[in-house]
Amino acid sequence: MQKELTIILGPTGVGKTDYSIELALEYGSPIINCDSRQIYKEMDIGTASPTAEQLERVRHYFIHTHSVTQYYTAGLYELEAMALLEELFKEHDRLVMVGGSGMYIDALCNGLDDFPPADLQLRDSLMKRLEVEGIESLRNELRIVDRASYDTIDIANPQRVVRALEVTLQTGRKFSVWKSAPKKVRPFAIRKIGINRNREELYDRINRRVDIMMEQGLLAEVEGLVQYKNLPALKTVGYREFFDYFDGKHSLE
Repeated sequence: MQKELTIILGPTGVGKTDYSIELALEYGSPIINCDSRQIYKEMDIGTASPTAEQLERVRHYFIHTHSVTQYYTAGLYELEAMALLEELFKEHDRLVMVGGSGMYIDALCNGLDDFPPADLQLRDSLMKRLEVEGIESLRNELRIVDRASYDTIDIANPQRVVRALEVTLQTGRKFSVWKSAPKKVRPFAIRKIGINRNREELYDRINRRVDIMMEQGLLAEVEGLVQYKNLPALKTVGYREFFDYFDGKHSLE
């Protein structure tokens, strides 16, 4: 019988964690987390990580396993998760994965292109240019050096623009060419279960979740991370808004 990985996905606050736990208990499976922020041990409340009770019910992997100060990417997650799955499939026929990070899910399912290791000095230079010159300057450069990427990536997303420029400038090979590699074939079946709710219910769940996070100490958690606010891990919804509050750009309310 072919091994099978079931991936639970859906928007923030929809109930993925609870559903994945029930499915994992039914399968007798641990849960492999596929959330790009819950892996960080310093980011607990604001990432809606599983509670101690939930972690006790089912063993979870990739929860609070890394530090925000560590260099980490979807490519590294692909390598680590595939190695873990290889070991777990020796004892399980069906495994459960849950995540809210589309890029991490895509990396696991299809593999990422074999980009070279990031040039952190070049990235830092581009990020400084982004801050001083603005996104439009980097967009214009990308349009000149790699028009295909300019036409296909989300150029409203500064990180996507920086990454495309970084790879192109670092390697002398267009980012769009790097991304043309064929998808990798996995030695197990993949089944995806998408969960959703109507908009009104989903927004109400998110609003209530934020209130609970504040009661649990989210403000103090983010305040303790101010020194790391320029790191990629902290460019996260639920954290970056507080940095603007600390800088006096808007009120806490």
